[in-house]
Amino acid sequence: MSAHPLAPGVGVWPALGAVYRAQLSRARVARIPLLFVATFQSIGIMILMRGVVDGGEGEEARAVVAGSAVLVVAFVALNLLAQYFGQLRAAGGLDHYATLPVPAAAVALGTAAAYASFTVPGVVVTAVAGGLLYQLPLGGLWVLLAVVPLAGAALAGLGAALGLLAPRAELATLCGQLGMSAALLLGVLPEGRLPEPVRLLRDLLPSSYGVDALAVALGPRPDWGSVVANLAVCAGVGAAALALATWAYRRAALR
Repeated sequence: MSAHPLAPGVGVWPALGAVYRAQLSRARVARIPLLFVATFQSIGIMILMRGVVDGGEGEEARAVVAGSAVLVVAFVALNLLAQYFGQLRAAGGLDHYATLPVPAAAVALGTAAAYASFTVPGVVVTAVAGGLLYQLPLGGLWVLLAVVPLAGAALAGLGAALGLLAPRAELATLCGQLGMSAALLLGVLPEGRLPEPVRLLRDLLPSSYGVDALAVALGPRPDWGSVVANLAVCAGVGAAALALATWAYRRAALR
């Protein structure tokens, strides 16, 4: 009996689109309550900080609003994605993906893109509410069109890598929560108020550059050169994080 040849592998882009649509549909059903939690959490932080930070166009107010908006991305794209891949690996779900003619990059990137894009409504609501609460000009909020995908890619890639590299699902959950806490503490607090060692840690956090770009855009006279520079760094870090996630997926799937 002659063996039948295997079906040809699917290209990266068609496979990525299929994974993205499947994961977005799954996230829409299962993660909407958590998106509300992430949004209300960020708005609650802004209300709490309003007691110690004056409204207006100062650096502190812009940092709080920008950091709170990007925190929604961190909660979903970093924290939940780390938990998802950690549980998927522990339950043997990666074996299913490994049997499909789908490139590893498509699985990692498609899932990360779905979780990142899922955060868009919460980020917009948080940024608008924060701008009104702190009396900031809202004309620069269009920068969110770049901040959300770039910061989302960086945080989702980091979250996926944490979930795939953690030896146990519980450790993946812990790493995701620690990453979100770092995004909260280092992103919401104004950079100028942080000690120098903590600033160095902040520079290592991928979402910090998205926060800085949005904070500058919320000013009365934005320095668009600074905005573009921060977004460029965020894009570079995001590409590196997604490459790490792809490598971690291949490593975990072949074990």
